[in-house]
Amino acid sequence: MNQPSSQRVAIYLQDAHRIREGMEFAKYAEERGFEAVWQAESRLVREATVPMAAFASVTDHIKVGSGVVDCWSRNPARLAATFSTLDDLAPGRVILGIGAWWDPLAQKVGIDRSRPLKVMREIVTVVRGLLNNETVTYDGDYVHLDGVELDYVYQERAPKNVPIYIGATGMQMMELTGEIADGVVLNYLVSPGYNDQALEALDKGARKAGRSLDDIDRPQLVVCSVHEDRQTALDMARLMVTQYLGQQPHIMKASGVPQSLLDEVGNVLTWPATHEQVVEASKLVPDEIVNMLTASGTPAEARAKVKHYIDHGCTSPILYPLGDVKAMIDAFSGWDGKS
Repeated sequence: MNQPSSQRVAIYLQDAHRIREGMEFAKYAEERGFEAVWQAESRLVREATVPMAAFASVTDHIKVGSGVVDCWSRNPARLAATFSTLDDLAPGRVILGIGAWWDPLAQKVGIDRSRPLKVMREIVTVVRGLLNNETVTYDGDYVHLDGVELDYVYQERAPKNVPIYIGATGMQMMELTGEIADGVVLNYLVSPGYNDQALEALDKGARKAGRSLDDIDRPQLVVCSVHEDRQTALDMARLMVTQYLGQQPHIMKASGVPQSLLDEVGNVLTWPATHEQVVEASKLVPDEIVNMLTASGTPAEARAKVKHYIDHGCTSPILYPLGDVKAMIDAFSGWDGKS
């Protein structure tokens, strides 16, 4: 996959800032040459498509992606209509990032995540068909549509240019992504070595569909804590690393975090964890774990760590800023991905 002279870089926003602040960050990222802004939808705090619309409304060319919506809580016809609407607002700039969510959160709201691979295949198939202006009849195990289309009345009927990226973590979902998706949203808080396994699975899936790994775009979420004082940057990232050690140990284990540390942190954190518990558990997390899972340190150190992810198959880092957002954007503006 050919890279431009300036490395593709994106920004990732969750719920740490007011939406109007996020709008300013999106504008600033666009001005500084960033390729995309991705909005999270992970916990029951902030839905993704409303801020996506807000970001799109104040920018002109930066892409706007969901990072990621879940595949369970929206009917696939409504999902297609939602992203068709976003494309009306920002034609050719919208990316549908979709994932299989995670327990115990999904379980707590009554969702049974059985057969996620089958469900993801069905949803991606029908949503793509609807966005391609097809009339879709589909009788699957999970998806049932009877002659459904995006039935425009006042608009010209035309396919929507909305690529579909799957937020995959496990290798079976990664293989499916290589087979059916336009791209993958690689997870954060993983080690660069984890990417090597992911690329093998993506390639295996791509070959099933007569494609190659180069046909699959591979942006990756990277927690990025930038500060002129290295220890301050590490400490800012430590709390987030601690939270994920407790909440998503399967990801942490896949990245090489020792089970003993996962057990120690798990003994301190409840679900949902309080801030006080996270602070207490963070005392157990050494600098080397923070370094392994994040791009933290001085601007030069953070860029060097992000380069490791690029060297391990990431095509565009999606930087999750901790601390001063604009300072992080400045640290990567115009970066060539080499130093």
